[in-house]
Amino acid sequence: MDTANTTVILVNLGTPDAPTAPAVRRYLAQFLSDRRVVSIPPLLWQPLLRGIILPLRSRKSAEKYAQVWLPEGSPLAVYTERLAGMLGQQLPGLTVRHAMRYGQPALDKVMDQAVADGAKRIVVLPLYPQYSTTTTASVLDVVQQWRLRNQLTEVVSINDYPVQTQWVEAVAGSIRAYWQAHGRPEKLVFSFHGIPQRVADNGDPYPQQCQASAQAIADALQLQPGQWAMGYQSRFGKEQWLQPYAEPMLWDMAEAGVKRIDVACPGFATDCLETLEEVAMGFTETLAERGAAMRYIPCLNDSPAHAQALAAVVRQAIA
Repeated sequence: MDTANTTVILVNLGTPDAPTAPAVRRYLAQFLSDRRVVSIPPLLWQPLLRGIILPLRSRKSAEKYAQVWLPEGSPLAVYTERLAGMLGQQLPGLTVRHAMRYGQPALDKVMDQAVADGAKRIVVLPLYPQYSTTTTASVLDVVQQWRLRNQLTEVVSINDYPVQTQWVEAVAGSIRAYWQAHGRPEKLVFSFHGIPQRVADNGDPYPQQCQASAQAIADALQLQPGQWAMGYQSRFGKEQWLQPYAEPMLWDMAEAGVKRIDVACPGFATDCLETLEEVAMGFTETLAERGAAMRYIPCLNDSPAHAQALAAVVRQAIA
């Protein structure tokens, strides 16, 4: 594997710079203006976004971010930066950086800096194990625009890794370790970020890749069909999204008599607002109201196994 002058860039979704309403508003304005995320024509969407949604959501979202903020900063930013450092240790001879699709450090600026520092080849690794037009394709849009300005630089884009052997084993291993320390539940639930059903109907492979990931992890754990389930979280708006919806599914389990449930989120590379506030806090609280105990199993974050798995993904891409 020729690694001379190669830079690997881990790309995560992004995060506000601070748990404050102005910072969250800046972040959401960029995120919700992406046509990959919201496909409503800008002439219709932008007045609604700027006039109603951002003023209403920014303060509420900032309060949620404040609940999960770490001393070093946003969990997503902290873990992504640490993971890049861990990956660099796994890939001697390569330079590893991190970037965000929304917010800072901006992907195109990180790519510019890589070239300024002598990179002849850039490997872009979006931290989305499962491909979706709403996430991975948005990163690749930025890469494509950048390549129009930098045609002499070789760019390798990694689209997905939903059943990559080392990644599956890393997730399964983290669940095994959690069970060894805390005991096994009656049921394991995989919760993935949802997308509108309309997007899937238009050919997005995301739901099939989520199902493949969940099945592969369950197989690695030697679980029987009745011992695990999967659902989708983080709906936004009124249209139908991928089903089953995770939280109502968990409520049904509790009301059917399941008292001990563990939830893992293998679609998220690092913990963030959606895993920590929505799942670990929110799901746990509403399940307790229904008489069930829920435990959240953290994402892989900056674990050595995660870095080793991503190193294998990179090696396969540039072998």
